[in-house]
Amino acid sequence: MELLIQLGGIYCLSLVVFHLLFWRLFQWHEELPRLSRLNQAIMQVLNLSLTFAFVIFAYLSLFHTQALLTSDLGQALLALIALFWFVRAIQQIMFFKLKHWISWAFLAFFLLGSGIYGLPLLMVT
Repeated sequence: MELLIQLGGIYCLSLVVFHLLFWRLFQWHEELPRLSRLNQAIMQVLNLSLTFAFVIFAYLSLFHTQALLTSDLGQALLALIALFWFVRAIQQIMFFKLKHWISWAFLAFFLLGSGIYGLPLLMVT
């Protein structure tokens, strides 16, 4: 189960990289100016804050694996991270409607994240 949680850390690091590329991938230099100054700021602050949350998840997964498995707080964190990814999967359905293959791929990716963190929790309890 330790390996699975450590893979979760790598999973989260991949999302750090992805979110840091949002400015380029989604042409934010062209798209964001179409929004009000407030909404431009909100988009960027939310993205950077979410990126930092992924850094936290990765750090805990890679450097505090045993504590996540063996302590009450660690197990609570595993459950919350699994729930985070499950809720994100539900949001994929709600907001992207699964009309394109990439939406299905992201749905599967987020469900994978939920499983990566949820399975070790089920195995230790």
